[in-house]
Amino acid sequence: MLSAVLVVLSLALFANSVATLSWMLHAWRTPENLAATRFPDPDGPGKLRFSLLVPARHEAAVLEHTLVGLLATQHPYVEILVIVGHDDPDTAAVAEMVALRAPDRLRVVVDHHDVKNKPKALNNALAVCTGDVVGVFDAEDHVHPELLDHVDYAFRYTGADVVQGGVQLVNFHSSWYALRNCLEYFFWFRSRLHLHANQGFIPLGGNTVFVRTPLLREVGGWDENCLAEDCELGTRLSSRGARTVVAYNPALVTREETPGSLYALFKQRCRWNQGFMQVYRKREWRHLPTFTQRILARYTLASPFLQAFSGIAMLLGIVVGLFVKVPDGIALITFVPLVPTLATLAFELVGLHDFGRQFGVRVRFSHYLKLVVGSVFYNLMLTAAAARAVWREFTGRNNWELTKHVGAHIPHVRPTEVVEVAS
Repeated sequence: MLSAVLVVLSLALFANSVATLSWMLHAWRTPENLAATRFPDPDGPGKLRFSLLVPARHEAAVLEHTLVGLLATQHPYVEILVIVGHDDPDTAAVAEMVALRAPDRLRVVVDHHDVKNKPKALNNALAVCTGDVVGVFDAEDHVHPELLDHVDYAFRYTGADVVQGGVQLVNFHSSWYALRNCLEYFFWFRSRLHLHANQGFIPLGGNTVFVRTPLLREVGGWDENCLAEDCELGTRLSSRGARTVVAYNPALVTREETPGSLYALFKQRCRWNQGFMQVYRKREWRHLPTFTQRILARYTLASPFLQAFSGIAMLLGIVVGLFVKVPDGIALITFVPLVPTLATLAFELVGLHDFGRQFGVRVRFSHYLKLVVGSVFYNLMLTAAAARAVWREFTGRNNWELTKHVGAHIPHVRPTEVVEVAS
């Protein structure tokens, strides 16, 4: 009986690892695939009107830099709406100060909800948007001034309902886990999301996402009770047949920072994982038109369960290998998942080199060493975060745990201590 369980677990882990590796490398399968991931060059001045939403809660340290950057955009038709809480005077003061510099382009929207979260803030501003397209940015984002020109043309060139731009963490040198976190974003936005868009099911990223305003209002905006409102909106739009285009130009990506502590990253992943489970339980994905789309959606949204299961199964395999005698053939089968795991690590090393080349940063031998040595510990953290998310969802705890930002990716901002707050 034990042998049969070990074989099943090993083969399941192998299949999960192979699928993950295959999707991670989607954009690099052919030169044509890679070329298709880029924004097309604009055909001239932008023609669509953009409403850019910037929800900001306890973000006084970084908000000014983001708003000044958005005001520097080259697109001619842009309004910026900053959403601040009525109980957050420091952030509101920064927003009002910048708004005085450009009152015709930037407005401050006050969120009066007693219990605040990002989707509530976004819906607050959606009601007063005047643009053809609504775009979302986070309060710490560093946005390229030419991005909207490319997004504008992507809408008109492809006929898309949704355009998802690239987001990239860039402070890979900050810590050993920041290195891995940056690389995760690189593979997710550079490759994996393109696979989802091609298949017709996509869990949208939290920012640098643009949706046609009438469509967004038609579907009721964002789900205010979901901890992964971006994933939920993407699932809902996909189930209604909305066409999503994903584009990633290294020069145009929105730059962000990694969480300032491992504990902050752990709690962020807990929130994301629990949000995915909430979307899974809503069963909106069942309305996707094809069987392939539904399988992909079910697998993606159930990833927290799979991650928690994989971690526990690997620990169980180690214990069995050390303390339980099993036939030699069974013991060999338990090592099968190691093959795609090592292959993934090898491609991550290549990916880190490519990341450094594309973003013009020097990747040293110490960075490659940190990537390898930190692999086990980082995956243990992800497993623990997934397990905590499953437990929180099971026990009905769904408060929003906010990650505070300090500008580690902005050269002139000095990072300070990062804390987690629940609101």
